[in-house]
Amino acid sequence: MLKIMRNIAIILMCLSAIGIAQSSSGYHVVKKIAVGGEGGWDYITFDARSHRLFASHGTKVVVMSTDSDKVIGEIPKTEGVHGIAVANEFGRCFVSNGRASTVSIVDLKTLKLIDTISVGKNPDAILYDPFSRRVFVFNGRSNDATILDAKKGTIISTLPLGGKPEYSVTDGKGHVFVNIEDKSEIVAIDAKEMKILSRWPIKPGEEPSGLAIDVKNNRLFSVCSNKLMVILNADNGTVLASLPIGDRTDGCAFDWQTGLAFSANGEGTITVVHEESPLKFSVLETVKTQVGGRTITVDPATHTVYIPTAEFGPVPSPTQEHPHPRPAILPNTFVILKIQK
Repeated sequence: MLKIMRNIAIILMCLSAIGIAQSSSGYHVVKKIAVGGEGGWDYITFDARSHRLFASHGTKVVVMSTDSDKVIGEIPKTEGVHGIAVANEFGRCFVSNGRASTVSIVDLKTLKLIDTISVGKNPDAILYDPFSRRVFVFNGRSNDATILDAKKGTIISTLPLGGKPEYSVTDGKGHVFVNIEDKSEIVAIDAKEMKILSRWPIKPGEEPSGLAIDVKNNRLFSVCSNKLMVILNADNGTVLASLPIGDRTDGCAFDWQTGLAFSANGEGTITVVHEESPLKFSVLETVKTQVGGRTITVDPATHTVYIPTAEFGPVPSPTQEHPHPRPAILPNTFVILKIQK
């Protein structure tokens, strides 16, 4: 009997090991694409049509070809740049400049400036909605959204949001969703009517930042500062699941072909979440990246994940003025991590 029990135990251990092996996503850092330069960064945007990455970096946007993994240009004079929204049908992109409280309108072919528009205070996330053909600029300090006509490059309206907006997504069917960080909620916006439709609490999530969407199944993936990814039904705001992620997240991406959602964690990891069905979600694995890598984008055609980051100096000693000081970014260490299976 003892021998039989030992054999059963061995079989169970083997089956467990097989299960663990199958649960691995296989993602790992395959390349660090050197960019260099100085300054911080925020969002990174992938343009599927041109196979280009647009990465915010200090006072400029770095443009890189994903075919060659080489920097092919830059968009200068974007003071305190946060985000980049690409509108291919109009041959232009829109860049939110936080410190300047402006949006740069840029020609996609030449990367030359077309115009600069003053918007709300500290524009952060920025989104092009193809359904309404409008650009939504989410202003962090004025707690509102400036809405632009993408073709004319003019302001249509300003929409009060009642809180500090973070990242946003569109379902491509007339709805825009944005995380409201200080309210721990998601606001659903009618893109055509330019009005708020709903406010959805994301409890147990707190202080949401990155946001992604599965447009096929109408699912929202919101990553939060209390190390949770909260998954909601985009039709009615029902919270379907909350899963553990890493620390210091600021970005989320979803690959609709693989059903994988990614949380970029500034601690130096990405959490890979599997959408097994529209009602079932699980953490597949935690992948090591590099400290500081907190924003993210994905190429769904190649399933490649891209994360910007850099190297840091030592943490300064706390002072009364700066009780939680940040380490300095070391010059010429800015890279874009290429992560594949």
